[in-house]
Amino acid sequence: MIRGSIVSSELTLIIRKETKMNKFQRSWLLVKSSLSIIGRNKQLLVFPIAIFICTIVIVLFFLAPPVLRPTGHSYLSAEHWQSISHSLFQRSADASGNSSQWAFTPGATAYLAFLYFLAMFIATFCNVAFYHEILAALSGQSVSIARGVKFASTKLGSILMWTLFAGIVGLIIKAIEERLALFGRIIARFLGLAWSIAAVFVIPVIVREEQNTNPITLLKRSASVLKATWGEALIGYVGLAFANTLIMIGSLIWLIGMVVLSAALNNYWIIGVAGVAWLFALFTWSYVISVASHVYRGALYLYAAEGTIPQPYSQEMLDMAWKFKKN
Repeated sequence: MIRGSIVSSELTLIIRKETKMNKFQRSWLLVKSSLSIIGRNKQLLVFPIAIFICTIVIVLFFLAPPVLRPTGHSYLSAEHWQSISHSLFQRSADASGNSSQWAFTPGATAYLAFLYFLAMFIATFCNVAFYHEILAALSGQSVSIARGVKFASTKLGSILMWTLFAGIVGLIIKAIEERLALFGRIIARFLGLAWSIAAVFVIPVIVREEQNTNPITLLKRSASVLKATWGEALIGYVGLAFANTLIMIGSLIWLIGMVVLSAALNNYWIIGVAGVAWLFALFTWSYVISVASHVYRGALYLYAAEGTIPQPYSQEMLDMAWKFKKN
């Protein structure tokens, strides 16, 4: 009886080790497949940079008028910035009527809301262009930034309506989180998770399917594509997280090794050089793996919505994209 339990325990350990090994191998193949798509279409690496630069430039352009408007004082003087702050902030009153804390004026609040939706619109527009070219690359076509932007300009109605809808949902979730303390944060976290899962394919839906400006229809289509392929027991998106975690752990082990070597040789230049190299490599890897994650998501959409498996992915790689509830 004891021998049988020992054999059973050993067998369980072997199965667990093999499962972890298979998971590692699949994750590594997934990373290689996503990176190979980027390697053949290096212009995909430009889109996130373009999204960031365009968003910053346009937001700063619209932020400049209220901040740099003439006040009769030099822009370098304290009086100018005091005048600007008084036009943007005011003290809010508490229940007893006493002023308690600073808050934005109604005009500043409206302008910040405008900037918020503007930034979301730009990001959504660029993401539509981005995913149009991702799906083109996955279909074996060449990538063109100009073509992606031109295509996105034909979807302005859908982009605008989705931006307004997603922005309002985001504000509601944020308000729940701030006003209901700990309980509100728990509710907001669950709502945010459900929202992120349901909306995971909205951008590819805008790109691939017929013109539809109804954001609720877009959300339903995204959720239906997801459930039809992977079922309703989804609790989160895995993507490239496992392989990325292994890479991060490996880089930390390398950095610790450099610290030990530096201490052993009593040469602290090694720590400085290794630290700078590690930070640069970490930033570069995080950026590339972010683009690879978008490529993988595009492959998942083609698999779920059109039943095609883009090369060099396999069905097994596409089936392992989600975490599920345990029965």
